Amino acid sequence: MSRHQKLLNFYAVMQKTLGPSNWWPGDSPFEVCLGAILTQNTNWSNVQKALIRLKAESLLDPEKIFSLGLARLSEIIKPAGYFRVKGQRILNFLAFLKESADFQLELLAERPLDDLRTDLLAVNGIGPETADSMLLYAFSKPSFVVDSYTARICNRHSLTHEDIGYEELRSFFMDVLPPDVAFYNEYHALLVRTGKNWCLKREGKCRACPLRSCL
Repeated sequence: MSRHQKLLNFYAVMQKTLGPSNWWPGDSPFEVCLGAILTQNTNWSNVQKALIRLKAESLLDPEKIFSLGLARLSEIIKPAGYFRVKGQRILNFLAFLKESADFQLELLAERPLDDLRTDLLAVNGIGPETADSMLLYAFSKPSFVVDSYTARICNRHSLTHEDIGYEELRSFFMDVLPPDVAFYNEYHALLVRTGKNWCLKREGKCRACPLRSCL
């Protein structure tokens, strides 16, 4: 079976078992970008607490957050953890947004995928997973997001080697799958849901895993 067919089969099995994901909560592209930075090294429930605090002060606006300064922003997003580091990363992103698009995300969305990805990766504090999350979920660009769940599932099914790097793993999917935003969105979500529930780090629940039939 070709890689293309194997990956499509994985998707079909997970989708049939888990159903629609309705992935990446966020009321606006800007909120999604904030969430992509805030979710680094923490769980989504903590991110939600930080976003709720920003909403409560009517601060879900690029210019308003940029004007806060690091100390005040860090205080507000404290529930997300690593708040000073993440506060600075948010300000770095907003400085880029100001310089390149006058705080208008829709202008960034007009750029070609590869160009925008390169620019995002040049922002201090935005790594490949964060950049691809922004591209896919905020800018509606067909950029496949991979993470530790993706790597673990692929390795345990002998699709990739254990030490595969981010870019190689991303290409493993993108080289053979159609560049479709909705498809990439759902595929990533299904992998995360499967990883969280069955393909655990130390001891997987392999017998109950929906992907057991794909071994």
